[in-house]
Amino acid sequence: MIEHPIRTAADVERLRIPGADAFENVLDAVRIVRAELLTNKAVIGFCGGPFTAAGYLVEGRPSRDFVVVKALMYREPAVWHALMERLAESFTAYVRAKVGAGAGVVQLFDSWVGVLSPADYTEHVAPYSARILEALDVPTIHFGTGIAGLLGHMAAAGGDVIGVDWRVELDRAWDEIGDHGIQGNLDPAGLLGPWERVEAAALDVLRRAGGRPGHIFNLGHGVLPDTDPDVLTRLVALVREQAPALPSAR
Repeated sequence: MIEHPIRTAADVERLRIPGADAFENVLDAVRIVRAELLTNKAVIGFCGGPFTAAGYLVEGRPSRDFVVVKALMYREPAVWHALMERLAESFTAYVRAKVGAGAGVVQLFDSWVGVLSPADYTEHVAPYSARILEALDVPTIHFGTGIAGLLGHMAAAGGDVIGVDWRVELDRAWDEIGDHGIQGNLDPAGLLGPWERVEAAALDVLRRAGGRPGHIFNLGHGVLPDTDPDVLTRLVALVREQAPALPSAR
């Protein structure tokens, strides 16, 4: 819950752009992990996407439809764009600091952007995501959930790799994003079922990738709390074993 959700230009003005010292603990963690890893292993720096962060700030609480956010976009576009400008500036500084601390890849993680139409995404979000992604000189991953209707638009906004969830087949998504890598896209809830289902679903993802360069096997979102860690271990072993050998699903 946010005590004072963003509603007006004055609310936006009260938001401060934090300096690097505000997230020094995060940067220390990146430095520690980087120092412990082999040189051929990358540290991925994560950053919330501007729409998702704005959604929490405006709604003030979790939401499924983001009606308050959309009303602000439509009724007070100047307030909305001022908020997104502020977030883009802050997040750009944040991801640059992570790269400086040792992150070799950055993922922009816009969990709720799929609630938008393509037109609203293009007008109200894409320029700000693009600004963050363009500011980096390391590989970037641009991820959202429920984005089957936004794939081409997100690819146009930026990201060397587009992350997709389980709501769209991986091969169809890859056709739409064009000359980008792709990340995904096993349903994390599937890991709660029997191993036979996990194995079949993982092999389907790999078949759809077809061994094409540029695929990063991953879940379509985060690991659910009830997931058995042993299942994750088996999944990693399966992917490493099977990925080079599977034919394309095309």
